[in-house]
Amino acid sequence: MTLSLLLKGLVKGTTFEHMRNLNESAKALRELLSQRILVLDGAMGTMLQQRNLVATDFGGAALEGCNENLVPTRPDVVLEIHRKYFEAGSDIVETNSFGGAPIVLAEYGLAAHAHELNKRAAELARQAADELATSQKPRFVAGSIGPTTKAITVTGGVTFEQLREAYYIQAKGLVEGGVDVLLVETCQDTRNIKAAILAIQGLSREIGGEVPFIVSVTIEPMGTMLAGQTVEAMWASLRHAHPLAFGMNCATGPEFMTDHIRTLSQL
Repeated sequence: MTLSLLLKGLVKGTTFEHMRNLNESAKALRELLSQRILVLDGAMGTMLQQRNLVATDFGGAALEGCNENLVPTRPDVVLEIHRKYFEAGSDIVETNSFGGAPIVLAEYGLAAHAHELNKRAAELARQAADELATSQKPRFVAGSIGPTTKAITVTGGVTFEQLREAYYIQAKGLVEGGVDVLLVETCQDTRNIKAAILAIQGLSREIGGEVPFIVSVTIEPMGTMLAGQTVEAMWASLRHAHPLAFGMNCATGPEFMTDHIRTLSQL
């Protein structure tokens, strides 16, 4: 999925050691963002489609289309995509975990494997980042957390606590796998975002260190998210949580994001 972020203000071992590294990553990202624009990678799904994968690549017919399960079944393909994005000049790549929340994986009977799939997705991206990082060009990993297939305001069928727990499981796996920052993306409902932020904050308290995160919302042609919030309202409701960055992706594409980006830049 192509991601166009407006960066606003806006990088192993035991868990404690990695938390210390997360704090260092956040500092490094903020410092770099004060100096230049950082480039995020492009679409993982599109790149996977170009590989013409078949059911056996996904682990069988019942799992066909579950990109997240390619992490254990075709790690070579996922790793190659990460490498190609870094080689093309990306500063940050996203993990192959957009649909990695238990709520989404349950549709394939994989909910119980959510933690391990997210952790392994992070490990693959981390491997590529470490291979291609230099002192002049550090490389970072963003843990992709999609909106799930449920939105409290739009679709119903899920409670706030169920979402918070699902986001927590996903975030924990990504952090343990070695991400530098979490990316809560393609957001369409303020309540989902709040559940994700509470999950991340809970994880931060549990491990005793900052877990930096970015939020990216999806603005539809009518000028709001699907749940009806404007980008200004969204920023006002989450700025207190101090995200590393705030932006937009998907939906209308970059051409029609101009007015919203201009608005954000003035807030």
